[in-house]
Amino acid sequence: MLPPATLVRTPREISVMRRNNRSVEISRLIGRSLRAVVDLSLVGERTVYVDCDVLQADGGTRTASISGSYCALRHAVQRWMLDGLLKKSFLCESLAAVSVGAMGENVLLDVNFEEDSQVAADFNFVMTGSGAIVEIQGAAEQKPISWQVVESMKEVASKGITDILTIVDQTPMVPSTGTSIRGARSFIAE
Repeated sequence: MLPPATLVRTPREISVMRRNNRSVEISRLIGRSLRAVVDLSLVGERTVYVDCDVLQADGGTRTASISGSYCALRHAVQRWMLDGLLKKSFLCESLAAVSVGAMGENVLLDVNFEEDSQVAADFNFVMTGSGAIVEIQGAAEQKPISWQVVESMKEVASKGITDILTIVDQTPMVPSTGTSIRGARSFIAE
């Protein structure tokens, strides 16, 4: 049994045979984010499916999904290259995302559920390893916030993303086992 993603268990989509609006929105966000760091000319007329399921959601469900999806795609690309199925990586940049909340004078990275319900502003930052912004989602929760607060949130987000990508970059390449990832044989790059 999977842990709940919310305080009240939400039925899994597979059990109701339809996707809810929230998961469709998150899927689109993940797709937009990943496409921003992929050289689509190298992918050609192929589709790469990244299956993402958040097992325990907190304040940063969307951002965890983006960072995890990038790690899965990076892992697959490394594996395809080691197995000789891909001659050149189609990843142009690294990618991660974090949630940031402003609470009084403090800016909090990766707010949890309790903090998320108390912050004055809640933002999600999707950025590349070079610091380029892919997407920012955010809103003031109670009253308007200043650009100075937004700038502080961007700085904290940038540091958090740098830390995440440092860990990702230190992860060793996946050894080839002689077996391919399911469906990868049809993804041979010319």
